[in-house]
Amino acid sequence: MASYKEELKAIIIEERAAIELIKITSDLSFERSIELTIFRNQLIDKRCSEILNLHEYAKAFVEKPINILETLAIAKAIAESNIAASKIDIGKLTFEWIKEKDLYENIETFIIEKLKFIEDKNIQVEPKDVILFGFGRIGRLLARELMSQKGKGEQLRLRVIVLRNIDDQSIIKRASLLSTDSVHGKFPGTVITDLENKALIINGHSVKLIKASKPEEVDYTKYEINNALLIDNTGVYRDKQALTRHLKAAGVSKVLLTAPGNEIPNIVFGANHLKYDIDSFDIFSAASCTTNAITPILKVVNDKLGIEKGHIETIHAYTNDQNLVDNMHKKERRGRAAALNMVITNTGAGKAVVKVIPELEGKLTANAVRVPTPNGSLAILNLTLQKATNVNDINNIMKQAALEGELVEQINYSLSNELVSTDIVGNNAPAVYDSPATISSKDGKSIVLYVWYDNEYGYSRQVMRLAKYISNVRRPMNY
Repeated sequence: MASYKEELKAIIIEERAAIELIKITSDLSFERSIELTIFRNQLIDKRCSEILNLHEYAKAFVEKPINILETLAIAKAIAESNIAASKIDIGKLTFEWIKEKDLYENIETFIIEKLKFIEDKNIQVEPKDVILFGFGRIGRLLARELMSQKGKGEQLRLRVIVLRNIDDQSIIKRASLLSTDSVHGKFPGTVITDLENKALIINGHSVKLIKASKPEEVDYTKYEINNALLIDNTGVYRDKQALTRHLKAAGVSKVLLTAPGNEIPNIVFGANHLKYDIDSFDIFSAASCTTNAITPILKVVNDKLGIEKGHIETIHAYTNDQNLVDNMHKKERRGRAAALNMVITNTGAGKAVVKVIPELEGKLTANAVRVPTPNGSLAILNLTLQKATNVNDINNIMKQAALEGELVEQINYSLSNELVSTDIVGNNAPAVYDSPATISSKDGKSIVLYVWYDNEYGYSRQVMRLAKYISNVRRPMNY
């Protein structure tokens, strides 16, 4: 057993390494648009303790002794290389380096070989102008994300926010709501109101506020905006005909709906985005938060074991369409006080999944229970399988999907026996797989899977991924 002085010395070494890793991560992000992660967990804007905790998760996740000194060495090698703008998982690279180091002369040659597909420094990404049409819960989270991803390799550039009202009081209130959030905390940046020019100065960048009652009436070219992506987060316009009105506005080339849409591609990024030729469509839907949570899990299960039938029950945080106290509501039960009641209601997630995974047509039922929590939801998947399995095998299948493949950004594999809804808030994956909660029947043909999701932030991150994809600005990744 190590002495106190020895433990303290080891801790200091690790903390210094974490500080150095933080600096390299920040420099690479801002100067070269290289984003470092560790097993899909973001490293940017993390404290020392958070960096070290992520390494502890990595050790448990891959069951290999990955330490901060090794990931720091990988990060240094990346910083000294000719790698272009990209997203790189240094956890995955470190894991591979530990296994394969004897095959390479040094860590530099290892990095060159592993990342040679993104070695071209001449790769240039032209940022896409973004218009936020609406500024509710999702709109404000998108604004936070868009304004935090600044630097030389900027991919999406927030230029305009369209509101119903832009008088001085409204602007001040919008700025306040962006700056401070009861669920997601304070915005780690600056938000200044420019009442004279009808704008918000966010992290030093001016974002114009425009009043519009009709989508087609705005001329965005007046603000030097052309070929922009408009993200509609109002929930008012849901079908192709209604959303086409946005395309009539000068300066808009593509539209992305942050809700399930009709007669347009409904995309869960990671699951079915490659099925569509994005150049053949101008309007897209990012589906719903619940659809983005359950689809990656269902896809993995169906691909590996086959699904005969199943029922999905979502235990969902209440939303702002519900009432604070009992009052009139067009839907049954939703008129009852949201913060006092569990409310049975319907969900379209079961039908929406079929749009992404057509082979599940007629196999799924779904319902929802709205519960008295403002954010953080849980989907319970009760599935009957074609092939028998057990708890260990299905967990290993999910773990592998979270480690490599097309769904590594979508599935976060949780090892915690203490996971609860507040722990999910701020998780950037749309689906957090609760491995200790998995249940299997004796014959292995029936399983129950528990999938957590931040129905606001986790979903917003999926919207961002899809927005970058349809805008052709996504960077290469080593996932």
